[in-house]
Amino acid sequence: MRRAITLENNVKRQLPDDVMKELNLKPFETSEIGHPEIQRTAPKVTATTGQNKIVESLEDVIKSTLKDGMTISFHHHFRNGDFAFNEVMDLIIKLGYKDLTLAPSSLTGVMNDKIIEAIKKGVITNITSSGMRGSLGDFVSHGGLKNPVIFRSHGNRARSIEDGEIKIDVAFLGVPISDPAGNANGQDGNAVFGSLGYALMDAQYADKVVLLTDNIVPYPNTPASIKQDQVDYVVKVDQIGDPDKIGSGATRFTKDPKELKIAQMVNQVIVNSPYFKDGFSFQTGSGGAALAVTRYLRQSMIDNDITASFAVGGITKPTIDLLEEGLVKKVMDVQDFDKGAALSMAQNRNQQEIDASWYADPHNKGAVVNNLDVSILSALQIDTDFNVNVMTGSDGVIRGAVGGHQDSAAGAKMTIITAPLVRGRNATVVPSVETVVTPGESIDVLVTERGIAVNPKRQDLIDAFSKVPGLTMLSIEDLQKMAEKQVGTPKPLEYTDRTVAIVEYRDGSVIDVIKEVKD
Repeated sequence: MRRAITLENNVKRQLPDDVMKELNLKPFETSEIGHPEIQRTAPKVTATTGQNKIVESLEDVIKSTLKDGMTISFHHHFRNGDFAFNEVMDLIIKLGYKDLTLAPSSLTGVMNDKIIEAIKKGVITNITSSGMRGSLGDFVSHGGLKNPVIFRSHGNRARSIEDGEIKIDVAFLGVPISDPAGNANGQDGNAVFGSLGYALMDAQYADKVVLLTDNIVPYPNTPASIKQDQVDYVVKVDQIGDPDKIGSGATRFTKDPKELKIAQMVNQVIVNSPYFKDGFSFQTGSGGAALAVTRYLRQSMIDNDITASFAVGGITKPTIDLLEEGLVKKVMDVQDFDKGAALSMAQNRNQQEIDASWYADPHNKGAVVNNLDVSILSALQIDTDFNVNVMTGSDGVIRGAVGGHQDSAAGAKMTIITAPLVRGRNATVVPSVETVVTPGESIDVLVTERGIAVNPKRQDLIDAFSKVPGLTMLSIEDLQKMAEKQVGTPKPLEYTDRTVAIVEYRDGSVIDVIKEVKD
């Protein structure tokens, strides 16, 4: 049997030569983007003088805009409260379209069954997204999709759209409110989700933009995140989403002793770093440990009379609380993760909605992530080279998303990874991750419940933290051996030679590929 030809990138991952050539891809080299000169693309525009774009039939809109082989997009701000995606896909499947590329900002569990149905019927043959989970991740991991999925970070998706690598033919965008001309936002209406940050890229660059809403108000609707000069059709639907599934009303802090210990150590790392000073900036996540970090950091800011210049990323109510207390001056909001954060956008002028390009595109004239001092991120796995996996589980199955992980890690002056040493019977700190998503050169500190490991390239941080009482510093190799001693050495996973997914770095180069899991 002829052996497949591979080439190696700079994180020592073997990439299939045939796939790389067929898709005209380049291997990952470095997280340093440099200063390339980029020619942006622009959408096709059909001029109109009429301001009433309301149409009664979504089916008629699909028939008039969509053709076989086109690329369609959606956003994921509704998360599991999304009704728009399945309503559109039901009609696309019924009408018998073939060979479509699905290019959403990300995929949520509520979409999985409909996507699998569309794949099995040949309606969808290509997907590019930030991530996927659940039944769809399992289906793709076992070879269910004809062509490899391309996973991109939020910043890389914005870059790909602006550079013309993703050409969206029709964007179907659910919004909680719009006027007849297409002026829409995410902060008013019955299914408020706050920032429209990811959908703004689709609205700006898609050839055809179709808004779906259950709430049409008189012209002009302001503030307008999506504007009438971008919109072709407004479709009235019965219900656009379930607000109770968009995000919880009250975000709960973790009570898990392990997570609380990690959060306390993260706070120690931040407070004793050279970046903890008046006017510093940060990004945290939405998990229980991340929210606990926010609580500890709040008290440290009060104790030290320090105010942050801004917080960025997926925003939660605890971050908004810091804004309202005056501990954070501005919130740069690309997505809201709970109802409290979403509802506050209409009240707080210092909660600034930003699009994905402004947030993290590496090829624009300056992204917000480039101004970050501290970024706190999670990991499914991290290896002894500090490479991070947030995409595949210990079984090799796709169950995560790139999100803004690569983007904020590259931009921040100090990137902290939080992870327990083990999860269940699986080590989190491993000799080599299953899938490299964020390169180790972007990671500065790993915090586990057993202690912290600092990337050897950051001698300044090693010197700073070695003086902190009670902060246990270990090598990442020591943490890996501790994890292995606790759970043993797993049997290597078995894959076929078939590539089911490609993980791009934020500049479009290939940092890793995901192979089909053997049954």
